[in-house]
Amino acid sequence: MERYILIIGTCDTKRQEIVFLRDQISARKQKVRILDAGVLRSSPPGVDITNEQVSIAGGRHLEELVRQRDRGQAVAVMAGGAARIARELFEKGEIQGIISLGGGSGTVIGTGAMRALPVGLPKVMVSSMASGNIRPYVGTSDISMMPSVVDICGLNRISRRILRNAAASICGMVEEKEEIFSAQRPLLAATMFGVTTPCVAQAQKILEENGYEVLVFHAMGTGGQAMEQLIGEGQIQAVLDITTTELADELLGGKCSAGPNRLEKAGEMGIPQVVVPGAMDMVNYLPDAIPPQFRSRLLYVHNSATTLMRTNVEENRHLGRIMAQKLSKAKGPTVVYIPLGGFSAIDGPGQPFFDPAANRAFIEVLEKNLPSHFPVIKREAHINDPSFAKDAAQALLDLLRG
Repeated sequence: MERYILIIGTCDTKRQEIVFLRDQISARKQKVRILDAGVLRSSPPGVDITNEQVSIAGGRHLEELVRQRDRGQAVAVMAGGAARIARELFEKGEIQGIISLGGGSGTVIGTGAMRALPVGLPKVMVSSMASGNIRPYVGTSDISMMPSVVDICGLNRISRRILRNAAASICGMVEEKEEIFSAQRPLLAATMFGVTTPCVAQAQKILEENGYEVLVFHAMGTGGQAMEQLIGEGQIQAVLDITTTELADELLGGKCSAGPNRLEKAGEMGIPQVVVPGAMDMVNYLPDAIPPQFRSRLLYVHNSATTLMRTNVEENRHLGRIMAQKLSKAKGPTVVYIPLGGFSAIDGPGQPFFDPAANRAFIEVLEKNLPSHFPVIKREAHINDPSFAKDAAQALLDLLRG
């Protein structure tokens, strides 16, 4: 079967640019096809997947969308149809990469299709939205967002260069040989923040020395979401969840929330997990977006993009209850490890967030609400002490070995 690169675009408004991109990819000796997601008129000649096919895949006929003149609904239908078609083509083994270009609506459609495809398949989105907040577009995927600099409205010396670069990017990605991995190395997941890095790095080293491959996820919201997704897909055999700070951000409106379902998928899948309240002493906010009710609290400037707020006793009680409720549903072996010396690099003697009373509140409520058969192991160590990392890693190894 001949594989190709799929271009997604709206030929009613971006036909000239789409054809230019197609020709640039073809000039690099790659097969290419076009999916038209526009709705203003029927697809022009040269389109491989018409907008009528896309709209039907999205659950509506094109003429209905044209007649109703509801742009928001039309974009939603075409985004759903493009995602469905892209997934079907991938499952048939037809596409080896996907590229799209567009403004606001085109980016929603293009990235929606890309998010329906697995991590590792090359994905490039050329977008006028790419220099802003791209989290809604990228989600937990590995989409490469390329700012268009100028709006995608005709060809000029800037847009031609950007589109040539985009063509070179997607072609280079699909030409890269896939790395062959040994199926003998089980895949584990771990969570990390800058303030828990020493612990995770040490634990990762121990696990890898014992024959495991470790994926480390940055607990910034999308990191936790990506890990939960991969666990749900059955790709992860066990979890060393050292950095559960995303629970605090979800509770208190921080920027690093991973949503309400964080810390649930491993238990649902029944895989071994060792859980630590890493960085549970903090909530992450944008410096100019700290809620008014928290501006008089203990704050710490972590960097120019992040200000941290220390969680207090009452909030830690609530977090202990939340963690207990989530872990109580686990179908697989689960152990909680508690570093009594502090939950993060800035929670320890002499550090700005050192507050033993707040940490004790979390521990007491957690123990009270967890079923008795869930072990809670307390260590007289700081989370970043090598001895704690060693104990946590060994606990996961013990669970894996039964």
